Amino acid sequence: MAVGSAPMQLQLRATIRTKNGLCVPRKWIYHLSDGSTDLRTEGRPDMKTKLFSSACPGGIMLKETGQGYQRFLLYNRSPHPPEKCVEEFQSLTSCLDFKAFLLTPRNQDACELSSN
Repeated sequence: MAVGSAPMQLQLRATIRTKNGLCVPRKWIYHLSDGSTDLRTEGRPDMKTKLFSSACPGGIMLKETGQGYQRFLLYNRSPHPPEKCVEEFQSLTSCLDFKAFLLTPRNQDACELSSN
């Protein structure tokens, strides 16, 4: 996560492993709004994103809300984040009344984050 190229913007870069095992670079631009903690995703006017603070190294916790869905996401550079990170995430989601918890299997190393 970094400051965007314009005021009131944040840029999130990631390299995501797809189902076929390839690593694909992705970039999201979030717009900040005065008086709101919601981030608006560029190109997705129906989606709101909230970032949550975390003591988890190499990780980010967020909540996405769009048309007809809400989800909490924990992203981490490690395929197997420390248990305390998972517990912190589960505690946050439980406090916000989310009961289902899905842990996707990680069978490969994390993708390298590209420099551009």
